[in-house]
Amino acid sequence: MSLTKEAKSELIKKYGKSATDTGTAEVQIAILTAHINSLSPHLEGHKKDHHGRLGLLKLVGKRRRLLEYLQRKDISRYRKIIHELDIRK
Repeated sequence: MSLTKEAKSELIKKYGKSATDTGTAEVQIAILTAHINSLSPHLEGHKKDHHGRLGLLKLVGKRRRLLEYLQRKDISRYRKIIHELDIRK
């Protein structure tokens, strides 16, 4: 369910400014999206896993707040990240 170190470091390299850049909004959004995408199939099969569902909702809320922040600060970076991650339709 959780991300491996290799997958996380690959996301950091792709969306970060450097290999150790974990603080930018793009990197955090990419990591949260990967975590959400890995957790969603589990919850489809285990409908009564309410603790897992609560964790998923918290991750979605955190990602939403980061996206709103990025939209306020730099609309071009916001549009680029939602296009690359295919978050919004």
